[in-house]
Amino acid sequence: MTRILKAALATTALVAAPSLALAVEKAEVLDTYADIAAAAYGDSLSTAKTLQAAVDELIANPSAEALEAAKAAWLEARVPYQQTEAYRFGNAIVDDWEGKVNAWPLDEGLIDYVDASYGGATDENEYAVLNVIANPTFTLSGEEVDAAAITPELLESTLHEADAVEANVATGYHAIEFLLWGQDLHGTEKGAGERPWTDYAAGDDCTNDHCDRRGEYLKAATDLLVSDLEWMAGQWAEGGEARETLMADEDAGIVAMLTGMGSLSYGEQAGERMKLGVLLNDPEEEHDCFSDNTHNSHYYDGLGIRNVYFGSYTGVDGTVTEGPSLSDLVAEADADVDATLKADINDTMFKLATLKSAAEAGFSYDMMLERGNEKGEALIMDAVDALVTQTRGIERAVTALELDQIGFEGSDSLDNPDAVFE
Repeated sequence: MTRILKAALATTALVAAPSLALAVEKAEVLDTYADIAAAAYGDSLSTAKTLQAAVDELIANPSAEALEAAKAAWLEARVPYQQTEAYRFGNAIVDDWEGKVNAWPLDEGLIDYVDASYGGATDENEYAVLNVIANPTFTLSGEEVDAAAITPELLESTLHEADAVEANVATGYHAIEFLLWGQDLHGTEKGAGERPWTDYAAGDDCTNDHCDRRGEYLKAATDLLVSDLEWMAGQWAEGGEARETLMADEDAGIVAMLTGMGSLSYGEQAGERMKLGVLLNDPEEEHDCFSDNTHNSHYYDGLGIRNVYFGSYTGVDGTVTEGPSLSDLVAEADADVDATLKADINDTMFKLATLKSAAEAGFSYDMMLERGNEKGEALIMDAVDALVTQTRGIERAVTALELDQIGFEGSDSLDNPDAVFE
């Protein structure tokens, strides 16, 4: 069974979990994996509730301090959530749900006011500047919508991915991020969004109009995030559907673990979230583009992959959830494959930590993406290359475990870069 320990170990610690002396059963490895999911989604829920309280305070008593507190709570909430992304791709219940909470990129003009440089409606998205906050009624797909009350139901059922356009992101972390920070208009210069706290002020102190509706939207989006995370945390609890599905077929469960690791490592993170931005030199391709928190999102995505392979997760309160691991299982099949993959994963974390440290020292991810910035490109591409290398190691682990070949998510930015510019 998985052990729950208290420790002062930081979430950035990279010490390998010790190998077990006894033979490891697949069911034990899956149990660890499910317990880590339960712990990480539980932490995602608890930090989202802290964010919810900060948002309620901002709306009730708007001030510069209240806005900064809500921003800080959002940043803290990202730490455990990003570590859950290794559970995507291999687990259908997570992949089908994920778009509600972490969809990106988004056409933020759907939600609120945007700078004139943003442009208007496009052939791809006629609702790119719908601005729901400014419009209590509007026409969507030929139907008149009553948005006098901005509710979680309106966001989830009517607005999110409206007209089947993925960029119409109305819910989740990034909608909340935009409402807290506003647009980042600094391009590839240092600086995040600069939304004034008075966008939530009452009466004559209100800036950019519709402050009451802006508060309604922020509250609805935050309340919906909490309820969505409550649902997912329950799926990984004892008796939850995600856990039961995982444990029903041990080989399929191990495949799910490896699929999540490889697809996040390769197509999603190395490709869509990192190399694509380098190819386009576009800060709009940042994952957390409004807050300039992308360096942390990349780091904790990488750490989530590591958690799965090493069978260990450190929670926000220092609690360690660990047990028999995928690494242990691979080591029994081929010790060399396991040793190489562990080294590859640790190298990836070193490269992501180097990028993270540079951003925290003032060399922001925006700046790294500037065309001709060789230092920035090297920092990002070193991490991309390490992610690609570790994906090859994951493929070797699949072979060592004598599993059917797994198809990982790809990305044109890695597999066919010329297509990015077509």
